[in-house]
Order: sequence, then structure tokens, then C-alpha cells
Amino acid sequence: MADDIKVIATNRAARHDYFIDDTFEAGVALMGTEVKSLRMGRATIADGYIHVDRGEVWAENLHIPEYVQGTWTNHSVRRKRKLLLHAHEIETLMHKTREKGYTIIPLRLYFKGSRVKLEIGLARGKKLHDKRQTLREKQDKREAERAMSLRRARD
Repeated sequence: MADDIKVIATNRAARHDYFIDDTFEAGVALMGTEVKSLRMGRATIADGYIHVDRGEVWAENLHIPEYVQGTWTNHSVRRKRKLLLHAHEIETLMHKTREKGYTIIPLRLYFKGSRVKLEIGLARGKKLHDKRQTLREKQDKREAERAMSLRRARD
């Protein structure tokens, strides 16, 4: 199926450090050796960031290691990569990032069928007390689920 999704890399810290207001699915313009390296399941997007430059969206600092069997045609590991989005999505990102506090971050890199996609999020940074509140809610939810499962086990 064309909707088969195989996740290559996720940015787990993103949802801890940011409020994600909106997400977009972007295609990624890659070289052949990058795709081969991704098929081996190796990539890191945690340090990456996204920016809009002259009506084009670019991903920087995404780490896709060199293809092991590549030759002189191998790609640069942390090169600037163009993201493919619809014009209205680019406009939305441009307007929102001009507002104070908004940024664009990579959330997930995956194969959708045979194509490489990057899920990006329009995000606002969390303050320290927001992070603590999120952790507290997560812990409370975990404890409630544990209590419910113990109660079900006794019944």
C-alpha cells in the first residue's frame, strides 16, 4: 500500500520542549545515497531546525550518515535540504514564524510508501513551569492507569 509508514527517526524532545500548534507533512529533496542510508534506518533529527528563506522551506542540521557503500558521490552528512510543501502551507509558516515565539521544528522522519517525508511542527517554546506541569500530568495519568489495572486484576 502507498500509506505504509516506516518511521526512521523521531524527535522525542520536541513535544517536551514545545507546544505543537500545527503539523505539516513535507517531502524532502534528497540525493540517492541519502535515501539508501535512510533505508538502513539511520538518521538523527533531534538537532535539526527548519526555516523559510525566500519562499522556500529548508531543513538544516538533520544528520543522515554517509552511505557505507557509497563512493565519491556520497552526500554531505549535515547539508541543507529543501522541503517540499504546498504554497499555502509555506505562506502559513512564513506568517506564523514572524509572530513572536513561533518556530518550526522537525518531529518525525519516515517513509510513506517509497517516499521520504518529514513531519514538521509549528511550535511555541515551553517555559520551565510548563514542562514541569506536563511531566506532572503524565505521571498522574500513569499512576491512575496503574491503579485501574490493579483494580481490574483484583476483580
